[in-house]
Amino acid sequence: MKQALLLLAAILSATASLSADTIYQANPQGKPVVIQRDAIVVSEDSVTLAYKHFDLKDRRVVKVVLSKGSLPYTVDASNAAARQQIVSNWKRFGYTATVVDQAGKSARVADLYLDFYPPGGRGSLLESIPPRTNVPILIDGGGADELDFSKIDHILVQGAKLAVTLRDGHTITGQFLMPTDKPAEVRVLGITDQYDPASGDVFDFSQPLGRVKEIRFE
Repeated sequence: MKQALLLLAAILSATASLSADTIYQANPQGKPVVIQRDAIVVSEDSVTLAYKHFDLKDRRVVKVVLSKGSLPYTVDASNAAARQQIVSNWKRFGYTATVVDQAGKSARVADLYLDFYPPGGRGSLLESIPPRTNVPILIDGGGADELDFSKIDHILVQGAKLAVTLRDGHTITGQFLMPTDKPAEVRVLGITDQYDPASGDVFDFSQPLGRVKEIRFE
C-alpha cells in the first residue's frame, strides 16, 4: 500500500503540467515555507484561509481551513486554466464510477466517496463520522467487513440491502453497516464533468445511498 501511494504521488507530480495554487507560511525567521502545492484556495479573510487539495491516502478531494496566527500565509495564485487542469488530475486518481439512481438516471462520478449526514437530508454533515472510500457491510450469515472501493466491481442497492460484487467475481450480500448508533444518512458524493474548480465544496454530486440502484466502478 505504501509503495502504491508513493507511485501515485510521483505520477501526480509528473502529470501536473500546470500548477494550481501554492500556499506558503512564513517561519519564525521570516522565510516562506510551502504548506501545500497543487491546491485551490476557495476563501480567505482576516481569520482563516480555506483550500482544497487531493488527499493521496484517502484518494479523494478534501477541504482544509487554516486559522491565521502571528505567522502570515501567502498564496501564489494560479489562473483558471491551471485550476481546471488540477481538477482534471484529481479526477484521474480518485475512484470513478457510474452511479444509477432508482429512477434509472445515471451519472459518471469521479473522486467518489461516502459521507454521513442527519437523516432526511437535514443539516450539515456529521463531522464526528469520518468519510470513507470503503463499504462497511454486515454480511448475510454472520460477520462484518469493510470492502475497499479498489476491490469492488459493482454494487447493487435495494434500500439497506447490498450485493457487492468484487473484481475477483465473488459476491457478498448483506446490509450497509452504519458506523454510528445515532440517526444518520449515508450519501454518495463526488465530482462530475460540471464541477466548478472555484466551488467551496469538494463535490457537486450528492445522492443518498438509499436512492441509488447501482454503483459500477471503472
